[in-house]
Amino acid sequence: MSMNTTINQLMPRENDKICKIIDRIMRQIFGDEATRLIYRYLESNYSVKSNEIADKIDLFAKGLEEFLRSGAYVVERKILEDIYSSYGLLRRIEFEEPARKRLCKPSEASHA
Repeated sequence: MSMNTTINQLMPRENDKICKIIDRIMRQIFGDEATRLIYRYLESNYSVKSNEIADKIDLFAKGLEEFLRSGAYVVERKILEDIYSSYGLLRRIEFEEPARKRLCKPSEASHA
């Protein structure tokens, strides 16, 4: 058995795991009916089926952002947190927030 064969066998399982995490989060946030509506939108406008999201993650994000506008950020963040934790990784988001705050000058924050 070659290394490529092993990797190719693992990839579908990992993609399936990611798709299941995304589906679970979407259903927690929006419920079944609204999640199905979002999936239909993604499939008809971006050719992304719910079982292809891990393979087409950029299109999924673009479609979600178009559909939800600014609300997509919260959903994407929750999805990332759950994916990170399911792999036992530190949540990168925890490190991104303090960096953003340090980069924001006090004068900019007061005008926001």
